[in-house]
Amino acid sequence: MLDAPYIAEIASLIGDPARANMLTALKDDGVLSATELSYIAGVAPNTASGHLAKLMQAKMVAVERKGRHRFYRLAGVEVAEALEALEELAVNATPRLSRRSPNDDAIRFARICYDHLAGDIGIKLACSLVNRGYLSSPDSGFALRKKGELAFTEFGIDLERLRSTRRRFVRLCLDWSGRRPHLGGALGASLFSRIHELGWIKREKNTRAVSVTNRGQQGFHDWFGIDLI
Repeated sequence: MLDAPYIAEIASLIGDPARANMLTALKDDGVLSATELSYIAGVAPNTASGHLAKLMQAKMVAVERKGRHRFYRLAGVEVAEALEALEELAVNATPRLSRRSPNDDAIRFARICYDHLAGDIGIKLACSLVNRGYLSSPDSGFALRKKGELAFTEFGIDLERLRSTRRRFVRLCLDWSGRRPHLGGALGASLFSRIHELGWIKREKNTRAVSVTNRGQQGFHDWFGIDLI
């Protein structure tokens, strides 16, 4: 099938352990320097530069210049979504022995998944949105209902602006740790941003984990009926 998308080339780029670590780090942390990425990948700086050049050529990574320094980020949300899908496949694949990280419990409880909320809290939030009639059932892929439009608008989210973007508005994202869906897409990202803006959560240093503040415990309870205490 010569007319089919040539996925083998992209798969081989992601399949290299060093590049996979770089891409995962960029998905979780947003913007990183080549030095930081070389350390994360466990390779020499010149080797890291070669990997980054290949990822840029494939339009998976973009570079930002700030003075004499270069910082890298994922080229777009579609790259992050592809990585999330691979994470789901990896979790469901044959398990292999791995050392448990001290951050595992925190990451499974609440973390940032590119730009939206994941982990146990993300799953509970998605369930609440469905149970309250804001979103349709995940069996139909999530869709915003009229009741949800009113609720999200009251919560301070500009739905008209979100719908004007090229990004998929609502997306079901299967949580790799909880094996249940959380909310992704433009709406999920905007909801995470609003929750962060309100001071409900804060990002932990050097990890994708986020912690819930006292204000957040009260906010999740009052707005979404989620008890986290």
